[in-house]
Amino acid sequence: MALTNKGEFWYRTTSGDTRAELRSYSIANRHEAVRFAASKCNCGCRTFALQTDEEAGVAIRTCTDCGQEHLMGDSADHVEKSSPEAHECVCENEVFELMSGVYVYEGTHDLRWYYIACHCVECNLGGVFADWKCEAGDAAGFLAKV
Repeated sequence: MALTNKGEFWYRTTSGDTRAELRSYSIANRHEAVRFAASKCNCGCRTFALQTDEEAGVAIRTCTDCGQEHLMGDSADHVEKSSPEAHECVCENEVFELMSGVYVYEGTHDLRWYYIACHCVECNLGGVFADWKCEAGDAAGFLAKV
């Protein structure tokens, strides 16, 4: 893995860097992500536009190939009370590869915290763009929907 720091931002050079950045961020947040999943559309595409509302606990990814919108994790349970906003990279690109990570309650498989890391496909910036406390139950079932 080779993260490169340029000023206040981190840029990746390998596929493992986004996960490493997510893990580092989660450790600093004192809720270390222990399970991870990369987003992939049903059409096979791995790049998306991302909208989130951290207050409501909602994330929506839109496939850059087929245009399908997908409510991530348990977002369907909270979307009616949300106001998702689009994410944009510092380079003004809005297309990302997405990596989700979760922290679980010790000794269980139950979610406690959710993180979404983005890798900009234009400039290679990597970082956690959204996170929130999440009580969505089983981590495996949740990550299957990201």
